[in-house]
Amino acid sequence: MKLFISPGACSLAPHIALREAGAAFDAVKVDLATRKVETGEDFLAVNPSGKVPALTLDSGETLTENPAILLYIADQKPEAGLAPRDGTMDRYRLLSRLSFLGSEFHKAFVPLFTPGTSDEAKAAATTAVKNHLVALDKDLAGKEHYAGADFSVADIYLFVMLGWPAHVGIDMSAYPALGAYCGRIAQRPAVGAALQAEGLI
Repeated sequence: MKLFISPGACSLAPHIALREAGAAFDAVKVDLATRKVETGEDFLAVNPSGKVPALTLDSGETLTENPAILLYIADQKPEAGLAPRDGTMDRYRLLSRLSFLGSEFHKAFVPLFTPGTSDEAKAAATTAVKNHLVALDKDLAGKEHYAGADFSVADIYLFVMLGWPAHVGIDMSAYPALGAYCGRIAQRPAVGAALQAEGLI
């Protein structure tokens, strides 16, 4: 498999998941400004939207969008325990969490990372992100994991996005449960390996 990434972007989530699963893969960096991969090829030929992540399978097929990619990885290596069994309520709860992260939470950050965004739009986006952080902090108070009793791909995805607020001027010390949660997730060997591979630590 070949995973197309941009260091620190949401593609870090499947990067961590692949390492957690012990899957064989190559990580290929994409310049999102030029839409070129590090080998010089046109990334738009891989994903016409020009966005990461994209996961090209050994069959030649390509998956995009984190919820789909993360569940694919989990299902290919069920022994890694990254997702509940299909058809169970725990599985649907996980899907609900992934859907929220991939749409509502992720979407709130977009204006903050988009050049030329007006100050008014940035202020509104910051408020939206903080509102989500308040809810997530309350949700994770006294809990080890985000989507059930066990570690899952939802924890990986949330961990990655909780690294973003500090880059847009949001003080994470106001959310102690999230700080403790991130500290626990960061101790996982696969997380450290992915962060190091992307030059983030």
